[in-house]
Amino acid sequence: MTQDDIRSMKDEIAYIKSLAEEGRRTPIIGGSILIAAGLIFGLASVIHWLIEIEVLALSPVAYGVVWVGAMATFFACLFVLIGRSKGRPGAASLVNQAVGAAWMGVGLLIFVMSLSIAVISWRVQNPILTFIFPSMIFAAYGSGWAVSATMSKARWQWWLAIGAWAAAPAIAALTGTVWIWLAYAGGLFAFALVPGVLLVRQEPAETV
Repeated sequence: MTQDDIRSMKDEIAYIKSLAEEGRRTPIIGGSILIAAGLIFGLASVIHWLIEIEVLALSPVAYGVVWVGAMATFFACLFVLIGRSKGRPGAASLVNQAVGAAWMGVGLLIFVMSLSIAVISWRVQNPILTFIFPSMIFAAYGSGWAVSATMSKARWQWWLAIGAWAAAPAIAALTGTVWIWLAYAGGLFAFALVPGVLLVRQEPAETV
């Protein structure tokens, strides 16, 4: 290998390293999806709580209507928001692709597990498993924020990951009380809605 070959290889390595460093500084795209998730499911949880404490005089069927309606609303928003995110500057960067894949995995995990919990509850005719749902959500959110923090080098996102993981067993302690759904709403606002707003504010204002 000649000196020119070695120099050329070093230049290529330096170039790839510079691209990687630049990718780490790319703003995370997709905060609007977190806003939608936190707002829609947070409000659904508040409505669930209001039914539980009998502020809203509705039959038990209303619980299913609330959550199915929330899921349908979120999927409709998701379809629109994903389309908009693709045109944002930096959306095709390795960082955003990795973070996007991680959050997609989180979303699919939540969706599949929610269906599984519903099936098990129907089979055994006991809704007790539904109480694990909030803890499962926060455990999954913690994993999503951990990947995002690692890829983006944003230390504040590690606090979200740790907070979400801590919230999982903490909210489990409220099982059997009406406060679990209000606490769940608070967690969704804290670990999805608010950080989603922060991410949106960091996104580029115009496409390039």
